[in-house]
Amino acid sequence: MNDQEFGKRLAVVVCAFSLFIVAIIGMLLNIQVIHVKKYKQKAAQQYERVVTEVAQRGVILDRRSRVLAESIESISFYADPSIIRNTPLFDEHGKPVNDKKSREQKTYDNTGTVATLFAKHLGVNKQVLLKELKRRKGIAVLCRKIPVVKALALMQAKIDGVWFDKEQQRSYLNVAAQLIGFTGNEKSKIDGSSGLELQLNKELKGIDGTRNFQRNATGVRYPAPDAQQQDAVKGDAVQLTLDGDIQSIVEDELTKAVATFRADAATSIVMDVRTGEILAMANNPAFDLNNRSTWSKENSRNRAVTEMYEPGSTFKLVMAAAATEVLNRKAEDVVFGYNGVMPFYKLKITDHEPYGYITFRQAIMHSSNIVAATTAMRVGREKFSAYTRNFGFGRKTGIGLVGEARGIVRPLAQWDMTTLPWMGYGYQVMTTPLQILQAYATIANDGERMRPYIIKKITDAKGQVVREGAPEKVQRVVSVATARYLNKEYFKAVVDSGTANNDLLIRMNVAGKTGTARRAAGGSYANRSYVSSFVGYFPAATPRYAIIVLVENPKTAYYAATVAVPVFAGIASRMIACSEEMQKNLSIRSPEQGVIDSVSTVTVPELRGLKGPDAQRLLKWLSLEMEYSGDFDGVVVRQNILPGSKVEKKRVIAVMLSLKKMNRTPS
Repeated sequence: MNDQEFGKRLAVVVCAFSLFIVAIIGMLLNIQVIHVKKYKQKAAQQYERVVTEVAQRGVILDRRSRVLAESIESISFYADPSIIRNTPLFDEHGKPVNDKKSREQKTYDNTGTVATLFAKHLGVNKQVLLKELKRRKGIAVLCRKIPVVKALALMQAKIDGVWFDKEQQRSYLNVAAQLIGFTGNEKSKIDGSSGLELQLNKELKGIDGTRNFQRNATGVRYPAPDAQQQDAVKGDAVQLTLDGDIQSIVEDELTKAVATFRADAATSIVMDVRTGEILAMANNPAFDLNNRSTWSKENSRNRAVTEMYEPGSTFKLVMAAAATEVLNRKAEDVVFGYNGVMPFYKLKITDHEPYGYITFRQAIMHSSNIVAATTAMRVGREKFSAYTRNFGFGRKTGIGLVGEARGIVRPLAQWDMTTLPWMGYGYQVMTTPLQILQAYATIANDGERMRPYIIKKITDAKGQVVREGAPEKVQRVVSVATARYLNKEYFKAVVDSGTANNDLLIRMNVAGKTGTARRAAGGSYANRSYVSSFVGYFPAATPRYAIIVLVENPKTAYYAATVAVPVFAGIASRMIACSEEMQKNLSIRSPEQGVIDSVSTVTVPELRGLKGPDAQRLLKWLSLEMEYSGDFDGVVVRQNILPGSKVEKKRVIAVMLSLKKMNRTPS
């Protein structure tokens, strides 16, 4: 080979090597410079993993810091059936089985062993597990939401093809269902889906954290040393003004009322008239917060703030207040009741009794619609409309709950000839139960309207208060003198001698007003459908607590005196018996306590349905003693002295208690 040919061949080899080197450099530039992010991501996917650490959802507490809702950690197990069927055998303790024949023939199938293992530890049905593990495609769900303590042994077993995820599960005390609401569970992520859980979801959910892990060649995972780890921040804690004990009492009394009177629904609210704090807000029918299958659109409505109705006679408060300040009407003034029927154009206004000349006090005591209508007309459209709106009707109360209705008060321009007289006794106006309670609480608070509120405070994970509710004066509606006059001359008289006459209410010094309103059914008032209500406050001389009870469409009776008043009495008496805070407030602030102590005889209350401790506290408050047979934690099924009987103080009341404990025991 001559030099020229050798040189050519050498040049070809050098060029080939040069091109090869250039190609390698180009590929390296492409990987390490041009598309560096793409290849970093691919590499990271092979040995890095970012795990989201779901923040623990904040708790919801009552006014005494008792838990109403909390998140607990639970474990869910999953399996890949194809791996289970192709993994060397292990025993029920998770240890490998030395089966030479199975190893040589590769006839592995751990399906039965896995099913036996989980059935043994968790008490689940083995056949259900076998069916799940025999599926040919997809992931098998072995069990969900198992407490950590119960699942710990299985978590430590490390079975090939089986893994677990940690999830949060919301647990509820199961009171105030419509108010608190619940969360939607989606694997490990929980968000509010109704009630306060939804309304305060941002505050309750917290901030999720992240964990960066790397994996070595053997598959062992460890925290990435150079990656920034973000800790999860626990959700804020929400404390409500509700009292868990009082809430339970109210719900229990409503349940009994709906069953006794075969009613469609019932609502009750308890409020501190001086601060506007809501101590209880209950609705029936309700649902079980811990059992989603009990939820329905009908029983999830918070009727206390979302439902509007024509209030009937409880609205006569507006008429009485306007008459006192505009007409200078006195309780002793004589008015005419038209003997029960007053023609009005082609219509007529009727009373349940034919009243002739009576005092204005008697007209309110016995709830005369005719006197209310004629008085409203004397007050006049503009003045009556102003008082209506000043009491808070036709606008939201400011409680801040989602779905609150503002009620309906027609503008003056839309009033017709019947609007004013009909509004005088509670028709042609739509209100919510909370609005009616707010109006009576205004009178109880010496004429000053307070904004109702239910969120006491919200604190972050460090315990710092980020939001706090506080008493807020909205408006002076009537003068102090007017409020006290209405209280003493009218609403106390309603209880002492009028439509709400009840011995237990008299003993507790309650003032208030009944309402039996005919409800339009199918667009007509011809059908017999009523809303029975009673709203009152106590003690009348220095009011502290106000309660409204509303029963919709009761079937066995409909007058408020028969339906709503006994429910109010049951709620109020049990509240006093169970609440040390309430007993303290009443004993300190109520001058009537001295009068009560000076009375030598007392009225025996209705004890049936009360739990043993509640009955004993109530009797003690009335200076009576209790002797019982049966289980002290049971409910009273019989008492030896009839309710309403007058007995000497220190008298022993014998009761029989059931042997079966109540399912719903306030904590």
